[in-house]
Amino acid sequence: MTILWTLSFRVGRTLKPTIVESKIPAMKPTMKTKSRFLILALSASLPLTVPSAHADTFGSVGSTFTIGFVPIGNAGNLNDTLINFHQEPNYGAVPYNFNMSTFAISQDQYDMAKNSGAIGLGRNVGAWEGSQPAATVTWYQTAAFVNYLNTSTGHVAAYQLDAESTTLTLWSSAQAWQAGGENLYRNKDAYYFLPSENEYYKAAYYDPNKVGGAGYWKYATGSDAAPFPVASGTAAGTAVYFGGGAKAPAAVDQSGGLSPYGTRGQTGNVVEWLETAADGLNDSSSEDRVLRGAYWLHNTAPLNSSVHLVDPPTLAAITIGFRVASVPEPSCVVLMLGSGLIFLARRRR
Repeated sequence: MTILWTLSFRVGRTLKPTIVESKIPAMKPTMKTKSRFLILALSASLPLTVPSAHADTFGSVGSTFTIGFVPIGNAGNLNDTLINFHQEPNYGAVPYNFNMSTFAISQDQYDMAKNSGAIGLGRNVGAWEGSQPAATVTWYQTAAFVNYLNTSTGHVAAYQLDAESTTLTLWSSAQAWQAGGENLYRNKDAYYFLPSENEYYKAAYYDPNKVGGAGYWKYATGSDAAPFPVASGTAAGTAVYFGGGAKAPAAVDQSGGLSPYGTRGQTGNVVEWLETAADGLNDSSSEDRVLRGAYWLHNTAPLNSSVHLVDPPTLAAITIGFRVASVPEPSCVVLMLGSGLIFLARRRR
């Protein structure tokens, strides 16, 4: 008899290998069995971690910038059951994994995209500077920024915009995003996109490790109690809003405590444009769009998950910014194991 050591995995923050012993009849090594043992050895040596926070790079020489993302996993979670302010259907259910930018897009990042040749971003956009949020942007201009992220990295544009980013054309059903329901705003092959209301809500308020079982918090700082107001900073349980003394939005990386998934500033600092239309259907190109969050002079009410705002997509204000989302990174472990399995399948024919 020969003892074969195999690996099983317990899913958590890190995939931890567990050795399982099984006995198999002794056999003469063949190309097939050698291949199996080779793949087993390779898989055991690979980094067995769940995709973690990462940064993607964009721009041209002299105008390069990065956007950090955190993975939003736990696909197939349920909607929140909180009765929301507008007495509308609840939010938060997303049937797929995705990434959310850690911070709102900064003015520096927006300017770097413009300097790199991005079109439709506006001529005089930007009430703030440096690492403060990119504000005074219309919904269409945020969509143009996202399109640049896609096309500059070899992906399909998420949104059909005119050259000046003032109108949107809907995709056909064959071209439109279908995961979680038909979305005629977003292309099915988009890699980067504006977060939908459900995607934003989940990244802000859902906690897969909440005591008593996965669920939602009222505030995007992992709490049902209002965060402590600050003018700037990263302390847990804080947010940039009225009472903190801020006279302007803080830098995007200094915009309060983290959400359970690791995003910052989804409670306070600036209100953020979302992809979603006011009625949630995304089947009318000119309909009002949803915004969430709060800005530095808001009181606690807009911080609460039960509140969202709606405004025309042509609105631009110093209090409104945005962030971006993307499809999840492929797992190098899965890809490499998949390649090995394909190799075995071919050898067995």
